[in-house]
Amino acid sequence: MRKYFTTSILGAIFALGFVSNGVMARDLPEFTQLVEKYGSAVVNISTSAKKDAAGKNKEDDDSEPSPNRPGMPGMPEDLNEFFRHFFDQEKGPYQGPATSLGSGFIISSDGYIVTNNHVIQNADEIIVRLTDRREFIAKLKGADKLSDIALLKVEATDLPTVKLGLSKELKVGEWVLAIGSPFGFDHSVTAGIVSAKGRSLPSDNYVPFIQTDAAANPGNSGGPLFNMEGEVVGVISQIYSRSGGFMGISFAIPVDVMNNVVEQLKKDGKVARGWLGVLIQDVTRDLAESFGMNKPRGALVAKVLPNSPAAQTGFKVGDIITEFDGKQIEHSSDLPPMVGISKVGSSFLAKVIRGGKEVTLNVVIAELPPEEELQMSMNSKGGKSTNSDKLGLTVRELDDKQREAQSVPEGGVWVDKVDSKGVAFEAGIRKDDVIISINHVRIETVQQFKEIVAELKDGQSVAILIHRAGSPRFLAMKIPSAEK
Repeated sequence: MRKYFTTSILGAIFALGFVSNGVMARDLPEFTQLVEKYGSAVVNISTSAKKDAAGKNKEDDDSEPSPNRPGMPGMPEDLNEFFRHFFDQEKGPYQGPATSLGSGFIISSDGYIVTNNHVIQNADEIIVRLTDRREFIAKLKGADKLSDIALLKVEATDLPTVKLGLSKELKVGEWVLAIGSPFGFDHSVTAGIVSAKGRSLPSDNYVPFIQTDAAANPGNSGGPLFNMEGEVVGVISQIYSRSGGFMGISFAIPVDVMNNVVEQLKKDGKVARGWLGVLIQDVTRDLAESFGMNKPRGALVAKVLPNSPAAQTGFKVGDIITEFDGKQIEHSSDLPPMVGISKVGSSFLAKVIRGGKEVTLNVVIAELPPEEELQMSMNSKGGKSTNSDKLGLTVRELDDKQREAQSVPEGGVWVDKVDSKGVAFEAGIRKDDVIISINHVRIETVQQFKEIVAELKDGQSVAILIHRAGSPRFLAMKIPSAEK
C-alpha cells in the first residue's frame, strides 16, 4: 500500500511537471509564421571598394575585430567596454578590393532597400542578394552618417516587402526578432526582448537607440528588428562588445527615426536636421544643488554658439533646458534627438530654469550646419597671476594666443597651477583650464576672480564654467567648511 501510494504521488508530480511544462511551452512566443511571411524581404548586402589614389583601401579591413578601440568615457575600468560599428576596424595592408558584408530589408515592391550607412560607406559596388538567390546591383539613393541610415534602389518589381511599425509603441520587455547575415550566414534568425529604449551612445547624439538582447554579430548590421506583430520597429546598427562578437547587448535605430531619414533621402538625397546651437551637459547631483534644484534634470547650457538660433532667441550660458516642444527633458541626451527631428524653420517653445526661475523661450530652429573640427594648441602663458589657497589653485590673465586657442573672445582666467589636495582639483579643474564664470558671475580679470572667491561661503555649492581644449563645461565645487 505504501509502495503504491508513493508511486502514485511520484506519478502525479511527474504529470504535474509535464502539464506545467506544456503550459510554459504554450506561453513562449511563436516566430515561425513571422519568418515565413516577412523573411524573404530581408536581403544580404555585400560591397567592394577599389584602391584609392595612394594605393590604399578606401574602406577598413573587416576581417578581424580591433582590440584597441577607446572605451566609453566615464565608464568604470572593469566595465569599460567599447562601442563600435560592425565594420569599423583597423586598417591593414592592401590585399585586393576591400569588401564588407551586411544586411538590409525591402520597404517597397519597386526596389527601395534600407541598410546602414557604415555597411555601404565608400563602396564602389553594392550587391543585393535575395533569399531566392537573385542578385541585383544597387544604386545609392542617399545616406545619412549621423543616423547611420542608407537608402538603396534596385531595378525590380513585385519584390517582397516588410511591414513598418511604430517604435514609440514598443515596451521594455517586449519580444523582438532579428533577421540578418551574421558572419555571412544568410537569413539567420535570433530573438530576444527590448532591454531599454532611448539609449544615447557617445558617438550618436541624434539617435535614441533601442537596446535589445537579440543576438547580433558582424553581418547583422542593417537588418530589421521585428515586433511580434511582424512589424519592423528598428534597424540593427551597433553592438556593445569587447571581443567583437555578441555579448548580450545590441542597439537598433528606431523605425520612427528611419522613416524620417528615408523620406528625406528619397526626396532630396540628403537629410536636413534641426539645429539649436548650444553645447550642453548633464546636470549632476552636485550641479543641481549649486543651481538650487531639488533633483538633477534637464540639459545644462555650457555654451551658446554665435549666430545660432539659441543666440538669436536669448539662451544664456547656465540655462537649464527642462522642456522642448512640450516634451520633458530628464537627461541632456534627450534634447539632441528632439531638436534633430524638428522641422527646419519652424518655431518651438523651450522652457529653461534661469536664476532659479522658469523662463519660456520661443526659438526658430535652423538647419544643422556642416561639421567643423576645431584643432586647438596650448601655447605660452603670461599676464598677472594670483594664488587662491581657498580653492587650491593659481590663475593668471590670458594672452592673445591662449585666448585664440581656447576660443575665449573675452574675459576668463587661465589656470596655471592646481593643488592636487585642494577643492578645485577635487571638483575636476586642471592645469591649463580657463575659468569663465563662478557661481554664474562672469570672470573678466584676475582681480575680479580674487574678489569673487573671497566672497564664497564655507560649505557653499557653486557652479564653475570652464573651457578645456576649446570646449566649455560646468563643474560643481563644494567650498570646504572652516576647521574648528
